[in-house]
Amino acid sequence: MRQQPVLEVRGIRKEFPGVVALDGVDFRLFPGEVHALMGENGAGKSTLIKVLTGVHPSDGGEVVLAGERVRIAGPLQAQQAGISTVYQEVNLCPNLSVAENIFIGREPRRFGLIDWTAMRRRAAELVRELELDVDVSAPLNSYSIAVQQLVAIVRAVDVSAKVLILDEPTSSLDRDEVRQLFAVMRRLRDQGVAILFVSHFLDQVYEVCDRMTVLRNGRLEGEYLTSELNQVELVSRMIGAELAGLDQLGGGKRRERTAPTGPAFLQADRLTRRGAVEPYDLDIRPGEVVGLAGLLGSGRTEAARLLFGADQSDGGTLRIEGAVTALRSPRDAIARGIAFCSENRKTEGLVGELTVRENIVLALQAARGWTRPLSRTAQDAYALKWIRALDIRPGNPEALVRNLSGGNQQKVLLARWLITDPKLLILDEPTRGIDIGAKAEIQKLVANLAEDGMAVLFISAELEEVLRLSHRVGVLRDHRMVAQLDNDGGLTPERVMATIASGAHA
Repeated sequence: MRQQPVLEVRGIRKEFPGVVALDGVDFRLFPGEVHALMGENGAGKSTLIKVLTGVHPSDGGEVVLAGERVRIAGPLQAQQAGISTVYQEVNLCPNLSVAENIFIGREPRRFGLIDWTAMRRRAAELVRELELDVDVSAPLNSYSIAVQQLVAIVRAVDVSAKVLILDEPTSSLDRDEVRQLFAVMRRLRDQGVAILFVSHFLDQVYEVCDRMTVLRNGRLEGEYLTSELNQVELVSRMIGAELAGLDQLGGGKRRERTAPTGPAFLQADRLTRRGAVEPYDLDIRPGEVVGLAGLLGSGRTEAARLLFGADQSDGGTLRIEGAVTALRSPRDAIARGIAFCSENRKTEGLVGELTVRENIVLALQAARGWTRPLSRTAQDAYALKWIRALDIRPGNPEALVRNLSGGNQQKVLLARWLITDPKLLILDEPTRGIDIGAKAEIQKLVANLAEDGMAVLFISAELEEVLRLSHRVGVLRDHRMVAQLDNDGGLTPERVMATIASGAHA
């Protein structure tokens, strides 16, 4: 395709305690191209970028820049070598002017003093080259996040024009702002800049990128021309399963189901949060399990957090038992009978330094308020009841929760919320990282809770698990709910994946 890559990594390896984040990864980036780095969360994309920019030293392999082997010891050295990165969180000084931000740390000087006239003139030339309508003397914070991001790109290109890494640059932008960003990217590409683009938005990747590299589980899956790999094939390579064989993911018989009827416990109408999830509709009835499917980073968790008050919506309406409700915090949600088990049980769920008993009663105590503490006798009774009900091992309520296995930690987190007797239980990846036996126990528990009348929102990256439990499946892609599919037992993983890939009913 091109004679020589401007940037090449060969056999890069990076390890963290107990984890191989990159395992012999190869990667090439050519001048004058936009190249997508693809993979699910945890595939190794962020680690590779941090190795390229000197944030993390590699544990093996080599980096070749413009034909010469280099060792990048830090972000400043990476910048000096010709590699600049713009992250989704703009790392500039909003109180300074546009011109000052472009030249901060490298201001033009005359007789030892900053030459303000020269700085503003040069800044104006730079933004004009990219056809941006920006007053360089205005404070940066007088412009939108999108424009601030473009200013960061102007600075990055002026500092170092060989390689530009854009890490999730569109996550907080609306569609018009995305189009403006892509116009700038194409101009830079045409000027010979090599651009590495990281995004979860598949449509955007196919709109602006020439080639893509796919990582999976820290390894190179392959390098492809965008024009030669369709979206269904891309999704298949990202998750590591052929669509025709996806019905073999997981095991176990799907339970017979009859979708509940009657009024919804919860109803979301055009609920949205800018930069997190586009407006979506969703209703969940008592006794119903609604699944959310989509690639990691598709907006499943963001949609669920709005229903629990963990994030605030900035549009749409939420009704609980028919009444319009504003959830200002998780405490409001708990008071209305909603429970939420986070996908990250260690950082957002369990408190490792507390005992099993203390973790189990945490949500109930929060719902009561700290002025009405649970007695130790009541805590012991609740803890022992749920340790027995969920077969938590070891059965010692005074054991530190950090010393339990992943499956038993997940049971403790479930016990914490079941103790509050919720009407809606939101489960975000409840079986991730646990063994097959514990996974089967949790799936059985979810089915039994729904049969007893509890509403359940079930989120999982394992499609067979979603289909085994759910009456309906909401499909998300690129932070949009693109379809809701009835699951009468005939819904297949292949159809769900085809819906994810196409962004429409399949």
